[in-house]
Amino acid sequence: MSENYEIDKVDIQILHLLMQNAMMPFTEIAQKIGVSPGTIHVRMKKMDSIGLIKSSHLMVNPLKLGYGITAFLGVYLDKSSMYDNVVKELEKIPEIVDCHYMTGTYSMFIKIICKDTMHLKQILHDSIQQIGGIDRTETFISLEESFSRLAEL
Repeated sequence: MSENYEIDKVDIQILHLLMQNAMMPFTEIAQKIGVSPGTIHVRMKKMDSIGLIKSSHLMVNPLKLGYGITAFLGVYLDKSSMYDNVVKELEKIPEIVDCHYMTGTYSMFIKIICKDTMHLKQILHDSIQQIGGIDRTETFISLEESFSRLAEL
């Protein structure tokens, strides 16, 4: 598929609807924007083939699964050259849901969900702080998530 594919208004409408609800059927999308379901299918395949669409996600409510604590960790590395090794180890911890390499105060910033403060303490002490290359961490507990969006066009 051509890398020269140009995104137009219909593509943006499709993406906007799917970012709101990734499970929306193509027939419903087509009806909402006034095109055929086949058009939606073809355009989605084109946008996928050029790498515009990284993935689709099903977002679950962690509270309903018993995960009542969301925390953010600022991670200080011993050396920036340790980053790749640290990431490989952090990926093994299922409670970590996001990880970013940063400029500024922290080397890395991660988001973690836990069942309660004791679970958070256990993950911090027994897993994260045991990873070679991590100098120290700072933990910030979220009191409430006001909104979340991956991208907005």
